[in-house]
Amino acid sequence: MNMDGILSRLPIKALRDRVPLVPVLRLDGVIAAQGSPLRPALNIAALAGPIERAFAMKGARAVALAINSPGGSPVQSALLHDRIRLLADEKELPVYVFCEDVAASGGYWIACAGDEIYASEGSIIGSIGVIAATFGFEGALEKLGIERRLFTAGDKKSLLDPFLPMEEDDQKRLAALQKEIHDSFKRHVRTRREGRLKAGERKLFSGEFWTGTKAEGLGLIDGIGDLKSVMREKFGDKVRLPVVGADKSWLQRRLGLGSRLPEINLAGDLLATAEVRAIWARYGL
Repeated sequence: MNMDGILSRLPIKALRDRVPLVPVLRLDGVIAAQGSPLRPALNIAALAGPIERAFAMKGARAVALAINSPGGSPVQSALLHDRIRLLADEKELPVYVFCEDVAASGGYWIACAGDEIYASEGSIIGSIGVIAATFGFEGALEKLGIERRLFTAGDKKSLLDPFLPMEEDDQKRLAALQKEIHDSFKRHVRTRREGRLKAGERKLFSGEFWTGTKAEGLGLIDGIGDLKSVMREKFGDKVRLPVVGADKSWLQRRLGLGSRLPEINLAGDLLATAEVRAIWARYGL
C-alpha cells in the first residue's frame, strides 16, 4: 500500500485532518460506449469503479476531476456526470473540476458535475451543441457495378443509410432528435451553472467554444488555475492528491493498455482511431 493509502486509513481524525486528502479522477479521451486498445474511451463501464473508489476513500475532503475531452456520446456523458453527482451528494463531498486542453461538448457536460470549474487560460471550453456526421455513397455502388439488396420491416428502419439518398423527412427527424438532445444539454448547463452564466443563451448554446479566459468571462467556469495550485490554496500545501484509476494487470501496464482487453480488430481499431483523431482536430488538437 502506498503512503496515500496508509494516510487515508489512519484512525485518528486529528492526524488525518493535518494531512488533507483529495482523490483525483483523470477523465482523458473521447466519450463513447466502447473504446479500443489503441484508443480507450470514457464511459460508465470503465469508470464506475474508479469513481466509487474516489468517493469512498477515507479521509477525503473533496474529489477533483482532471478533464481532457472533446466530447462524444451524450448518453455516456450524462451517465458519468450523474454518477459523480450521486456520490458527491451521498458523501457530502465538494467536487472541483480542472479542464486541461479541452472540455468541450460532452466533456463540458461532465465538467458541470463540479461545484467549481477551473481551466487554464488557453483551454478550450464550451461547444454546447449537438453534431451528427455521415457520408452519402448512393452513386458509388452504381459506378462500381454493385447491386445492393436492403430488406427492412418498418418504413423508417433505413433512416440515414449512407447508400440511399437523404430524404427531406429523414432530415426533419434528425433535426428533431438533435434539438431534443440540445434542449437537454441547455437545461443541464442552466441548472448546474445557475446564477453564474454571464451571457445570453443564443451565444452560450450556439455550439461555439472559447478559451479559458473567455469562458470565465461568460460564466462557464469559475476561475483560471491548475489542479495542484488551486487544491493547495484551498486545503494547504500538504494536501495529498492521489490519482484514482482503473485496475490494470501487469501485462496491461507493460503494453500500455486500458483496464479491459477487448479483442483486437486492427482494421476497425485504425478506423476508430482516425475518427477519434478527427474529433480532437475540431479543436486544433
